[in-house]
Amino acid sequence: MAEIHRMFRAGFAEAPALVAGVAEGDSAHADVVGDHLAMLSVALHAHHEGEDTHLWDALEQRAPSCAIHVERMKQHHAELLVHLTQMDAALPAWRASGREGDAANVQSALDGVNAALAIHLPDEEANIVPVMETTLTPKEIEWFAEHGRKATPKGKTWEALGAILAAQPDGGAEWQRENLPRPVRLLWRAVGRGKYEKNRRELTTGGVPR
Repeated sequence: MAEIHRMFRAGFAEAPALVAGVAEGDSAHADVVGDHLAMLSVALHAHHEGEDTHLWDALEQRAPSCAIHVERMKQHHAELLVHLTQMDAALPAWRASGREGDAANVQSALDGVNAALAIHLPDEEANIVPVMETTLTPKEIEWFAEHGRKATPKGKTWEALGAILAAQPDGGAEWQRENLPRPVRLLWRAVGRGKYEKNRRELTTGGVPR
């Protein structure tokens, strides 16, 4: 859980600067950045959907003393959903226009997302994750990882994997060893890393048509 949270922290934290880095009217660059933000949004929606459908009831049943924390998590999710929905709604117009007025709507939503994440993620890591580790089976915990993988938008596998790896303190070396089979690690080195780095250049220096 902490590894995925790092990706959300890093991805949304840099998002305001990525949006601000798009020149007025540069719809090609806005589309690249907007596509990246849409990927982050899908990932966070899926992450929370998995918890809402498969975690909260299990914790309340198996660890009743955790119920107060679960209720707080539900409230956090509801607040984050408001801001994520606002961002989802604002992205298409900005991606099409690149105009500052449309970017302001995206930035406003991002402010809300980042403020809510700053409260939610540390709380969940302190009060939910330790209970998960003692009440859920390894198979149940693996379900959440598989749910996140299945939610990755088509064509975004390497960008999503790269974002996870880049957010880890060691650049993702340990995460790869623990979570990726050797053939996938080899594919990442041969193909995936290059695609991820190309996307990073497009995000930070300007839109290159996809």
